Amino acid sequence: GEHRYGETQADLREEVTRYARANHYVAHHFADPICGCGSRVFRLNLDDTAGAAVRTCVGCGDVHAIGDSGEYLDEADLEECACPCGGEVFELTAAVSLYRGSDDVRWFYLGCRCPACGLTAVYGDWKNEFNGYQELLSRV
Repeated sequence: GEHRYGETQADLREEVTRYARANHYVAHHFADPICGCGSRVFRLNLDDTAGAAVRTCVGCGDVHAIGDSGEYLDEADLEECACPCGGEVFELTAAVSLYRGSDDVRWFYLGCRCPACGLTAVYGDWKNEFNGYQELLSRV
């Protein structure tokens, strides 16, 4: 059908990879956020026009700007994400596409998997000119 589903974080990576290939900016590296409290489930607010996303831990309430989003929050109009099933919490995976022969980021992807129904999808993607993908992904 029009949606894809999965049972694990690995299934989410497969969906991000599929989406990135269709977008013509192949995903090269991934990061799965884990809160300091150990939780892997978050609420998500994002504005992919501004290139900003914020995750809120369901376990402890910690709020964290994803990647370099903190630099763009002033101009962002963040919207709360929800699954078509009505779920409002997600496992997240971030991915980056790099410029050829470089460690510099060309495109950023943010994928979500709804633990309630298993839907996997890319909820946000945007051009990102960050130098050094390791540093960007360490901020996820």
